[in-house]
Amino acid sequence: MRTIAIEEHFLSAACRPIFEKQAKTPPTIEETVLSKLLDLGDGRLKDMDESGIDVQVLMHTLFPDTHPDAVGLARETNDQLAEAIATHPDRYAGFAILPWAHPEAAVDEMKRAVRSLGFNAVMGNGAANGRFLDDPSFLPVWEQAAVLNVPVYIHPALPPGAVSDAYFEGFDPPLKWLLSTSCWGWHSETGLHALRLILSGLFDRLPSLQLIIGHMGEMFPFMLDRIDDRMSRCENNLKLKVSDYFQQNFHISTSGFFSEPPLFLGLHTIGADRIMFAVDYPFSSNRQGRQFLDKLSISQADKAKITHLNAERLLRIGKN
Repeated sequence: MRTIAIEEHFLSAACRPIFEKQAKTPPTIEETVLSKLLDLGDGRLKDMDESGIDVQVLMHTLFPDTHPDAVGLARETNDQLAEAIATHPDRYAGFAILPWAHPEAAVDEMKRAVRSLGFNAVMGNGAANGRFLDDPSFLPVWEQAAVLNVPVYIHPALPPGAVSDAYFEGFDPPLKWLLSTSCWGWHSETGLHALRLILSGLFDRLPSLQLIIGHMGEMFPFMLDRIDDRMSRCENNLKLKVSDYFQQNFHISTSGFFSEPPLFLGLHTIGADRIMFAVDYPFSSNRQGRQFLDKLSISQADKAKITHLNAERLLRIGKN
């Protein structure tokens, strides 16, 4: 069965010096992970082949959108990614990174990435300049995504300093890092981000807009019934229930989650047509992803949707 993994990370040459400088502070990134992030050639393809990953949909890792030259870095990063996809068109697709902290430039870069570079999807890393993306200043970016009919992947980002200090202090640096990022903080904040976008009325304004969130839905599926119940007691201007927007405007990926219970919850709340396989490479291994798929106790029809059919449709990834 064809396997497409949709949240697979790389590090661009343009962003490497910034990333490596940040990585020198605890906890330091493993050298093997760094080398895999940089590799868009034989090493990555070999790793994919060994676990039966046919296509990786590549996305940049933690883009530095507050950097003074964030706009230029985004352009260089997207150019490098487009070149890698052109070199291996049967093995790679990608999400163009946008400089969200500069909304006008983000609109321009989205147009260039889609119309000139051939991307079919774009992404961002959490809040931009300390503002969630429901801020009115970002509306032109969302409107452009709807016009171009490209889905937007919202990936977690590092928590703002005030949030990190208030919620995650009191532990040694490595433990604080994990608690604030991949162990908890990333996911709760991205789930909150998704809820804020819904409550802002974004999808009433742009009903065709499609978003993707990773990590089995960033805690959102677990909270969905509770959100609907509580929100029904509060005056709001939404046309639908929160769960309706989640089921009509969102897709989730399995990135970094390799057990069945979260997937079963996703199947129950959003359905097999809106779940896509992802590994979160190289922060998780292709081997973990393959073992997870091979052991899944779901129908072959649903497995086909999750492993490739949904990604082919939403991201317009061609078949071999």
